[in-house]
Amino acid sequence: MARTRILLADPNASMLAMTTELLSEEYEIVGAVQTSADTLRCLSETQPDLVLLDVVLDDMNGFELGNQLHKMSPETKILYFTMYEGSAFVYTAFAAGASGYVFKSRASSDLVRAIQAVCRGEQFRPLNAVRRERA
Repeated sequence: MARTRILLADPNASMLAMTTELLSEEYEIVGAVQTSADTLRCLSETQPDLVLLDVVLDDMNGFELGNQLHKMSPETKILYFTMYEGSAFVYTAFAAGASGYVFKSRASSDLVRAIQAVCRGEQFRPLNAVRRERA
């Protein structure tokens, strides 16, 4: 069975390196980019199964970029991976068509689980954001 192909998009080079190291044994990392332009180009060139996307990039916020990515490649899943933990960010991500949202502070416990869930066609929401929505 083919490994899931993932494009990483984050403005922080050290975060890209760490995420690549964390995921590369189990997944095929088809690109690790820092700008929205590179994300769009790499999506077109590599056709990943999933884009792991930060909320903040260079000239475009991640939600706008997520919308563009979804229009370019509707079958590609968008999983936001960010330090922004507010429920408004989570809500905006899903309103923009995200399949999942993971807090960087919970990467060790949630990131692989989130990728697996999203690849099964499920949504992945951070537990404390779900709790806030119900409150």
